[in-house]
Amino acid sequence: MAKIVGIGANVFDTLYNIPNYPKEDTKMRAVSSKTAGGGPVATGLVAARKLGEQTAYIGVLSDDNGGVYHKNDFIKYGVNTDLVDIKSGCRSFASVLWLCEDSATRTCVFDKGDLPPLKLNNRQKMAIASAEILMVDGNELNAAIEAAKIAGGNGVKVLYDCGGLYDGVAELLKLTDIMIPSEEFALGITGCKTAKEAAKELYETYSPEIVVITQGKSGGILYDGGKYDSYPVYPAKVVDSNGSGDVFHGAFAAGIAKGYDYLKCCHFSSAVSAIKCTGVGARESVPDFETVKKYLKENGYEL
Repeated sequence: MAKIVGIGANVFDTLYNIPNYPKEDTKMRAVSSKTAGGGPVATGLVAARKLGEQTAYIGVLSDDNGGVYHKNDFIKYGVNTDLVDIKSGCRSFASVLWLCEDSATRTCVFDKGDLPPLKLNNRQKMAIASAEILMVDGNELNAAIEAAKIAGGNGVKVLYDCGGLYDGVAELLKLTDIMIPSEEFALGITGCKTAKEAAKELYETYSPEIVVITQGKSGGILYDGGKYDSYPVYPAKVVDSNGSGDVFHGAFAAGIAKGYDYLKCCHFSSAVSAIKCTGVGARESVPDFETVKKYLKENGYEL
């Protein structure tokens, strides 16, 4: 069975590279375009697999173009799909992204589709109970909460990629061992003014093992209830930042599976995310483990 299993969004992305943001009600020729798989947990599972860990996706996919693409993409990267339910006649979660060259930013418009919510079956529950890490992202919230309870009862770590302030996430936060929110999420849910204050508030409110707040170009901080540490953003020529946070979380799960402590996981994940940003495509640009190890050594950090 897979060491790392995940429940969350799986998005059919269409990416357009553009030189700059167009004015409203005009036309612009893209530099290039492509389709790709996206979604926090789904992309995180691909990242962890490319870094050498066994992963499996638990979810519902359609049999439309997007759903077929998702399943084939998982198979291509070695993510197990035996725990996926296929539903006919539904519309997949899809998005269109603009990757802007002059500002090195991305803009996303999405449609969540009309797939029914995930309801865990016995095989999926058994896979969760026998894993080492459960990744969740706040999507498929009811199933994620049920899965987190199963994980907690079987000594499985719950890693929560906290990106969206969805209704009901507090229940999932209570079940989280490894809490990795964006700074925006952390400040938004706590009402704090600084990341350090938010990390402490989240830790004291929800009692995870660790809180890691990602701060984009500023790196991030981690708090274990006793002390703060920080980690840097590693140098990279950014071509495509889309999915960098998803990759960070997947790399963090892989780091835990490899036995790294939490600070080492932060450095490892930051490096993986930096390398990913040098290529187009959140999944295909994730490096293998040896590439990351070499890159970190070149930048003064030994795994």
